[in-house]
Amino acid sequence: MTSESAPRTPEILRYAAFAADPAGGNPAGVVLDATGLDAGAMLGIAAGLGYSETAFLTPGTAPGHHTVRYFSPLMEVPFCGHATVASAVALAERAGPGRFTLHTGVGEVPVEVEQDGSGLLRATLTSLAPHTEPVTEADVEQALALLGWAAADLDPELPPRIAYAGARHLVLAAGTRARLADLAYDFDGLAAWMTARDLITLQLVWREDAHTFHVRDPFPVGGVVEDPATGAAAAAFGAYLREIGAVKAPVELTLHQGEDLGRPGELRVTLHAGDDRVRVSGTAVVIPS
Repeated sequence: MTSESAPRTPEILRYAAFAADPAGGNPAGVVLDATGLDAGAMLGIAAGLGYSETAFLTPGTAPGHHTVRYFSPLMEVPFCGHATVASAVALAERAGPGRFTLHTGVGEVPVEVEQDGSGLLRATLTSLAPHTEPVTEADVEQALALLGWAAADLDPELPPRIAYAGARHLVLAAGTRARLADLAYDFDGLAAWMTARDLITLQLVWREDAHTFHVRDPFPVGGVVEDPATGAAAAAFGAYLREIGAVKAPVELTLHQGEDLGRPGELRVTLHAGDDRVRVSGTAVVIPS
């Protein structure tokens, strides 16, 4: 094989998203120039890296525009929030803060990056138009059984729903922090059940107060027991809270995720009056080699 025909080895960046410490948040792989990589090559890189998602960007023809695909170790996913935040911060480190437009498989996602008061780069993505769907009592019972939860463990003021803001998530609200902290589930059974219903994660939540939530996201369909910080689910959850009347825009919510994994992260979710879309923001930092 000549050097001209040898496959190109892309640069793989590693970031912790929704955290200021590389040991926190959700690790994401980022390939800023995936030109020439097919789906099989992308999946192989994501599987080798082992993070819940890796983002593969291809530069567009307009400045600041990029096409992006997201892969877990097992599959391509339609949208990933934490890898979007990581990608935007990586772009801003090279081009400077500003606006970037990511063309995903589910639509156009604008991201604004600015430097916050601590000197870190903070990315704010704007979701697709979100919505929620009812979930059947039978599906709730099956999900609870696979989780090892009982119906009495749920918060009756936050009813189960399927929420979407680029990917589908089943929202289940625990009545206590202890219930949320104790997570041990049937991995293969839940993966099969979720795949049959086109769900990407379960958004398990506990409400600390009106604007503060603790969340966990099982992600067996992607080959990951639990996602440490889930931006797509955070956007869907913001829409869910608005649609059930639990919050009223304008409002900013704080979601704490990853604490039970030893990778604490913080996601800020903002709802604007007169705009159905949800903003999700967070910092991202390089994970040292």
